[in-house]
Amino acid sequence: MAVTWKIIQTERETTNDGVITAHWTASDSETVGSGDSAVEHTGNSYGSVGLTPDHADENFIAYADLTESDVVTWVKDSLGTDEVTRIEEGIAAQIAESKAPTTATGLPW
Repeated sequence: MAVTWKIIQTERETTNDGVITAHWTASDSETVGSGDSAVEHTGNSYGSVGLTPDHADENFIAYADLTESDVVTWVKDSLGTDEVTRIEEGIAAQIAESKAPTTATGLPW
């Protein structure tokens, strides 16, 4: 299992093509069993971060030249190591809860 980070949307300044907001998802899954009895357990998280492009920076990347990997790196840098770890641990906890539920929903009647 490894959490996959994806960028689902960006917002940019149209005057200079700097990305100012990135919307992201992080997800993982684990399949238990095989064939018809296989069950996929999933976990995910979603969020957005504001970015402040520095057009004068020699490392500035114009919108047309961006890769998803570039923006994922920015998102993780913006969130910080502790928050990225918290998100990924939360996704693992969702999968664990799906595999061995500690709560149930429904009505007693």
